[in-house]
Amino acid sequence: MNNRIIFMGTPAFAAASLDALLAARMEVAAVVTAPDRPAGRGLKLRMSAVKERAVQAGLPVLQPTNLKDPAFLGQLDALDASLYIVVAFRMLPEAVWRKPPLGTVNLHASLLPNYRGAAPINWALINGEARTGVTTFLINAQIDTGDILLREPVHISPEDNAGTLHDRLMHTGADLLVRTAKDIMDGTATPISQADHVDDQRREAPKLSSGNCRIQWAASADHVHNHVRGLSPHPGAWTHWKTDGQPDRLVKILSAKPLHGHGRHQPPGTVDIAGERLLVHCGNGVLEVLQLQMQDKRPMDAASFIRGMQQRSGLLLG
Repeated sequence: MNNRIIFMGTPAFAAASLDALLAARMEVAAVVTAPDRPAGRGLKLRMSAVKERAVQAGLPVLQPTNLKDPAFLGQLDALDASLYIVVAFRMLPEAVWRKPPLGTVNLHASLLPNYRGAAPINWALINGEARTGVTTFLINAQIDTGDILLREPVHISPEDNAGTLHDRLMHTGADLLVRTAKDIMDGTATPISQADHVDDQRREAPKLSSGNCRIQWAASADHVHNHVRGLSPHPGAWTHWKTDGQPDRLVKILSAKPLHGHGRHQPPGTVDIAGERLLVHCGNGVLEVLQLQMQDKRPMDAASFIRGMQQRSGLLLG
């Protein structure tokens, strides 16, 4: 049996894994990624991060719009790879993931079976976890439920947001994926059922939406802080900026810190301006907003935002 790999992925998180496989001199026969998409003001077609890496490395690139297309399935057969590796790609039909004799491996940004779903990095932070990690597992018919191959824990610091944690998991995951591929090729991999990993606090990681990105000011300041950092820098936790006599404006809170024992309690969402500090009362405690972004504006630190304000009383977020 050959050691050829077909790699499937799209964003930068996946590109780091492709780089690691190539650096380890693994035989990547081809790359499968999303079709080029219009982007920017000119809507010019832009390659995915994975395609950019593949082109630089001189690898064949497949960009199917339909993963069940007989022509695409025939291309996979012709490549004669023994292992498929998937990182941050679409859900694969069984006609694809069952093809390689050594199986199809996926890299997931959590310690499975915890945080199955589309947004594990965000939800680990939103829920205030102190630890997460990366997992490699064999794909089966249900999402994120296949037998585990390797796991690597990663500490979450209080200063982490979704961006910093994403980058750390990206590199840890790339290294874990190389180890996994080598174990499979060497015949030393030992898949373990996810049912053998008992976790009474198991949580899910559903897709992010406008609804679950909206800030609930009636929650505690600690909870709102975790919500903010779990969605920063993208897509951003949002709320409405309410000013007497003016239309509501959408604003994203990009960075904040909780304050405890700060002054007299006000209704949730009440804004206090203290010098160049922007303070928002929560259900329990106060949140100091450090960076925010008004709709259609650039991100600003709180001090710069306050200096441009015309009205500083009667302000409410919600």
